Amino acid sequence: MTSRYLPGILAMAAIVVASNILVQFLFGQWLTCGAFTYPLAFLVTDIMNRVYGVQAARRVVFVGFLTGVACSLIGTQIMGEFGPLVTLRIALGSGLAFLTAQLLDVAIFDRLRGGKWWQAPVFSSVIGSSVDTALFFSIAFSASLTFLEPANDVSWAAEVLPILGAGPEAPLWVSLAIADWGVKLALALIALVPFRLITRRLMAQVA
Repeated sequence: MTSRYLPGILAMAAIVVASNILVQFLFGQWLTCGAFTYPLAFLVTDIMNRVYGVQAARRVVFVGFLTGVACSLIGTQIMGEFGPLVTLRIALGSGLAFLTAQLLDVAIFDRLRGGKWWQAPVFSSVIGSSVDTALFFSIAFSASLTFLEPANDVSWAAEVLPILGAGPEAPLWVSLAIADWGVKLALALIALVPFRLITRRLMAQVA
């Protein structure tokens, strides 16, 4: 792994660690502070993909995955008010969602890299973010997957409430997922600005 990948590796690791810490802090009724840092992982992956190619992007993804696994292992040893900060379901959901969504992002970006400059980062991030949200929240909180960890009581997430406080009724975790997904989509569009600026600068350096 060459030293030129190091900034991307460090950035991905920092984002994963920060997100694992910030997810412990609520932001309003439906979000955690980690919702605003985690989507930046897609920005890092897309920059690496554009500048250095698919293999570099995949390497950075695997570093992020291993960092997330380490964070989950540490979280299982920290006891909170209702038990360990990271349960088996959360660890499984987080790891599977991250790896699947990021690798999907890499593949879609590579397929679209020949189009207009904004197409690859937009479509890859939107699709990857959608898969990430669906996998994580369903694995971590859906009542249908309680068998994964019967000892973990996630009944609070199954409380039926109006979606985002105003829509039709659904389990609470659905509102959490929709709010998280909305932030990811918004940041995917905002990230186009730093994506364009950073990739232009890096590609000029490697040319």
